[in-house]
Amino acid sequence: MSPYLAEFVGTALIVLLGNGVVANVLLNKTHGNGSGLIVITVGWAMAVFVGVFVAAASSGAHLNPAVTLALAVAGKFAWINVPAYIAAQMLGGMMGAFLVWLVYRNHFAATTDGNLKLAAFCTSPAIRNTKGNLVSEVVGTFVLVYCVLNIASPSMGLGALDALPVALLVMGIGVSLGGTTGYAINPARDFGPRLMHALLPIPGKRDSDWGYALVPVVGSIAGGVLAALVYGLQKMH
Repeated sequence: MSPYLAEFVGTALIVLLGNGVVANVLLNKTHGNGSGLIVITVGWAMAVFVGVFVAAASSGAHLNPAVTLALAVAGKFAWINVPAYIAAQMLGGMMGAFLVWLVYRNHFAATTDGNLKLAAFCTSPAIRNTKGNLVSEVVGTFVLVYCVLNIASPSMGLGALDALPVALLVMGIGVSLGGTTGYAINPARDFGPRLMHALLPIPGKRDSDWGYALVPVVGSIAGGVLAALVYGLQKMH
């Protein structure tokens, strides 16, 4: 695949499987209804695993605008390619969310709680406090990007299992830091699906909470850039 197609497909797979597990847990009349946070965090980790091993050989598997910007700040990725990567990631996030709606459309219709329908697309805070929510996203994304920058591939490759450390990292962030905002840690995972929630004909849906939408975007980007700066200082010493 071209790197841009790989970013699109990889991000679409992450959102399809990641938001898919949220839909399975939260929406009415699914086999997974009520199975809880641990199922969601494991599902998201596996979603990242799948997206990374599919895209890694073609694009480096950024699959996240915060990662792309951080790599550019760290001097590991050409700035000229940043806009196209981010565009592919955002479109991939939208496609993944569309496919979740397509698969679970009967369950969206059977669910009366508009908040649960929104949660199957994008994140929201457990306690709404803009500064606190922003800090949560900054810290979560910092951990993600800082660790990604420090991951050293083994001298003998593990094939698809090279994606496993990132999947385990995402699971660790989810179980430890995900209780505050739902750990977006990726603008493409949140903004694109939020837009699809606004556009799709979902019966009984609530508004798409655009008043909160900038928090996961700004927080993720800030956390990623901060991680790149810290990594740069680390490499200087």
